Amino acid sequence: MRGLNDAPTPLERQLMGEPAAATNSALDAFQLAREKFLAGERIDMSALAAELGVNRVTLYRWVGSRERLLVEVLWSLATTALERERARLSTRGAERIVQIVGGLVRATLANPGMSRFLADEGDLAMRLLTRQDHVFQPRLIDAVEGMLAEEVGRGALELPADLRDVAFTIVRIVESYVYLDRITGEEPDADRAESIIRLLLR
Repeated sequence: MRGLNDAPTPLERQLMGEPAAATNSALDAFQLAREKFLAGERIDMSALAAELGVNRVTLYRWVGSRERLLVEVLWSLATTALERERARLSTRGAERIVQIVGGLVRATLANPGMSRFLADEGDLAMRLLTRQDHVFQPRLIDAVEGMLAEEVGRGALELPADLRDVAFTIVRIVESYVYLDRITGEEPDADRAESIIRLLLR
């Protein structure tokens, strides 16, 4: 499992723009894993290697581990949702942040692959998505901090607090309401997440 200081894998380098050097590459593994996740299938490394026509050693060299591959798949889904909401919305200030983040929560809850992952591998999902010593949560905090800075920069939002701290709090709110069933047994709720974030940014 990747920690924040681990060297990037071939997959992570290719996702950052490094060209692939082979016919079958780490990006092929990522794309196939993403398709399987979206279809609600468990990502099985042996089956993935066989389908790609490589051995498990090669697959693990490409992606680092199953957990690191899962994080990249999950992050790609999150960034897709965030970019879609950013492009769709014309609101400004606090309400823009609320609606973008709310859209992310709704997209997460509506994703069949995420539902299966949480139901079948909930402990792993929570570990990969909510701990600061792995890359998903820090990336999401970075993204939210960037959105906050954008709204502050255009004069549409005033926050008497450190933007990083606010971004961290928003991400923790998102986590609380996405994983509400695992925390309290209640149904996950995007509307409640939006309401609390709106209060935070008021």
